Amino acid sequence: MTETDETGASENVTNAAEAGAPESGTSTAEAGTTEAGAAGTGTPGAGADVPDPETGTAAGTPEAAAERPPRDSLFEAPPMGEQERMVEAVLFASAEPVTVRELEARMPHGSDPAEALMLLRTRYEGRGVRVVRVGDAWAIRTAPDLGFLMQKETVETRKLSRAAIETLAIIAYHQPVTRAEIEEIRGVSVSRGTVDQLLEMEWIRFGRRKMTPGRPVTFVVTQDFLDQFGLESARDLPGLKELRSAGLLDNRPPPGAVALGVSEPEEDGEDEAPGQSELFED
Repeated sequence: MTETDETGASENVTNAAEAGAPESGTSTAEAGTTEAGAAGTGTPGAGADVPDPETGTAAGTPEAAAERPPRDSLFEAPPMGEQERMVEAVLFASAEPVTVRELEARMPHGSDPAEALMLLRTRYEGRGVRVVRVGDAWAIRTAPDLGFLMQKETVETRKLSRAAIETLAIIAYHQPVTRAEIEEIRGVSVSRGTVDQLLEMEWIRFGRRKMTPGRPVTFVVTQDFLDQFGLESARDLPGLKELRSAGLLDNRPPPGAVALGVSEPEEDGEDEAPGQSELFED
């Protein structure tokens, strides 16, 4: 009876071991597979190698660390608001339009002047000045609808040449005078540019045509000329004798004085000498 019990017990143990071995192995394999799947599908913080969106290299690898730019750099770009201020300062101080490349050369490394320009341009919309594009460059300009304000503040200073001054003086003292008479007094020809400049400044104007062959036009001074020099009329000009004594005029008779037998007019004489009116027509 003892042998039988021992034999039965051995068989039961063997059968139980054989029956339990597959179940145990299957459970172990399934558990291992489940853990591996959990490790592969877990969050990046759990140790998974997820590709970096910037470099395309798996995070946590030496390649990713080498390709990613350092965050703490000596040349880190300033905030965009500060970049706008930089662009604004350069455009305001520059006399000529500035290109994006020139802005990039002036600003800290890593700055984006193109984006700063777009933001600054939007910020200036509706203001008195605007950021405008001039060719391939950028500049700060007055708003077009306010241009009339600047026209009132513009003062144009033009320097007269010596030829223009001499021509103006001859016209003032000998008006109405033709171009040929001006050239005779000066001794040189009068360029078209000299007369055009005086006409553009509205200091002289065309007078009556002279009743001589060719009907040449004459020149006379305008009211603007008198206002400019504080004169009520051409009679208030310094006398010819005073100018000659000062060496400002040659001691030559006026044109046509010898041929017509006309003496030199007095300082306080009329603008037209007696008997001269019949030489002109309206």
